[in-house]
Amino acid sequence: MFASIISRMLLLTIFSVVLAQLVSSFFLVNQFAESEEKTVILNANNLAENALSTISFFQNLPLQYRHLVLEQLRDLGGSRFFVSLNSEKIEINPIPDSLLKKRVINTVRQVLKRRIPIQSKLEIEFSHPDDLHVLKNDVLLKDLPPSWGAYSLIIPSTKPPILVVQIEIAEHEWLYLAAILPPPYLLVDKSIISPAQLITLIFTTVFVLIFIYLLFYWQTKPLKQLALAVSEMSIDLDQAPLVEQGASEIVTATRAFNRMQQKLQRYIRDREVLFRSISHDLKTPITRLRLRAELLDSEKQTEAFNHDLDDLEMLVNGALQTVKDTDIHENIQSVNILKLLEQISSSQPDKIKIITPQVAPYRGKPLALKRCLANLIDNGVKYGGGVQVFINDSTESLQILIQDNGPGIPAHELEHIFTPYRRLHHDLHGYGLGLGISRNIIHAHNGYLHLINREEGGLEVIITLPRIYKSTSV
Repeated sequence: MFASIISRMLLLTIFSVVLAQLVSSFFLVNQFAESEEKTVILNANNLAENALSTISFFQNLPLQYRHLVLEQLRDLGGSRFFVSLNSEKIEINPIPDSLLKKRVINTVRQVLKRRIPIQSKLEIEFSHPDDLHVLKNDVLLKDLPPSWGAYSLIIPSTKPPILVVQIEIAEHEWLYLAAILPPPYLLVDKSIISPAQLITLIFTTVFVLIFIYLLFYWQTKPLKQLALAVSEMSIDLDQAPLVEQGASEIVTATRAFNRMQQKLQRYIRDREVLFRSISHDLKTPITRLRLRAELLDSEKQTEAFNHDLDDLEMLVNGALQTVKDTDIHENIQSVNILKLLEQISSSQPDKIKIITPQVAPYRGKPLALKRCLANLIDNGVKYGGGVQVFINDSTESLQILIQDNGPGIPAHELEHIFTPYRRLHHDLHGYGLGLGISRNIIHAHNGYLHLINREEGGLEVIITLPRIYKSTSV
């Protein structure tokens, strides 16, 4: 799944970006959380001091004046608290617990306990504004009219938690104070990555991945061209030199490949010229030797000379045929194997039967493959009376099976039969080079050619061609 350079770099980038965000967020969250916690505790301490003053004021106020003062507070304002005197303790639905919430409540409790009698009942809790009960247990803050002072506890944009302090100042008389802590409203445990940071991380990663993909696609395109050229060089040594482009390392590798290819081309070209020249030039002395042999007085010696010259001429002709049939200079292209087999079988349709489904095109040298398949099929028709051709196609390889109904080949000859001039029959046609040439062509396509004797009789030729050249896209 992650075999290509691009996919591995994208995976590494995702890992690096996520790890960097986690590490930076961890330190930032700890740093800012510590600073904000100090601020929250300080605000809680100041709020508790103010609450203590309010509680002391109402404790010292005569009972008959308390409700009058409450009405004046609601009408005129002047207090940061929502204050009420209730006949019962109001049940508060608390916000989720956190370490900071506990610290704030303990800070407020410690401040209030300095002046509140120990025997007094004290309840401190935080509530969400939409779920805050006031006056009675069946009355919510949001249901009160603004004139009652509820507006001091409601901030629609953020809805911070509300600190509620309840103290029993007399029997069945609870003083109720509710207030909002000054910012920051940090009463829940901070996550390593907040939702906003997560969204930023996702968008940042996506943009970085797109940029890296385009960058590496641009940088690895010459590398893909180089890899394809190296793969095809085994069967297409005469391909055009690659354009030297890309990063300096890729340019260096491409230049080295071009030089190696040029040296191989010169070597093969010089070898072919030398081999053809030697083979061609040998025909002249062979002809002269035949003429001189005829001038010999002994017919027996003349016959022996001619026999040796026939063997020598066969070797020369075989060598020329081997070069001619094996070194086919043609470009790699898409080959329709099924159409190629139909062309070969068109001359003898009654003896050649092709049994195959649809076959994807194969990239190779069409004339060389046609010559190879024609040699093998002709041998099957000649020595086996007819052949059946099967094709097994897959994404990895193309396999061609050629079966005949002949006598087969002796087991000890299955490997030696590919040796040049090795023949099991003594007919007048051929030099015993066909199988060797066919295997050379298959080897040039990085494939394999095997011969096996079928259990039901006859010979089976197995050709396996890898599909490493099936794609030209880079």
